[in-house]
Amino acid sequence: MQYKIPVQIENEDPIILWLSLRQLAIIVAWGWIAYSLFVSIAQNTWPEIAALPSIAIFLVAVLIAVFKYSEMTFIPFILAFVRFKTNLAERKWDKWIDSFQPIDIWFLSNIENKVDKKIDFSSKIDKIKELDDKISKI
Repeated sequence: MQYKIPVQIENEDPIILWLSLRQLAIIVAWGWIAYSLFVSIAQNTWPEIAALPSIAIFLVAVLIAVFKYSEMTFIPFILAFVRFKTNLAERKWDKWIDSFQPIDIWFLSNIENKVDKKIDFSSKIDKIKELDDKISKI
């Protein structure tokens, strides 16, 4: 029996309007923070003044929630951007190296500079024979 597997399994389904559950959670959490800030500031000042930072926080939350660039959401995009900016001097293309960071595949070596070291077994065998002779004499 064959089962149909969805092609875009990682896409988020919209729940309300065009917002997914993750986006709604971000907006609700930051909206609650913005409202708490509004209430705490409005006790000491006018509501119009208290609304300014609250609205700014809420708008940033909405931008974070709906942000998508090349199928990346906000956090992966920021992490990739920071990685790009911190490793800018290290990024160079090399024909034989797949990655520009050694941590990606634990160790990188350039094929052109790779030296084939050959072990001389005859000298090792001679040393072992000498040791055998000395041991037998003891």
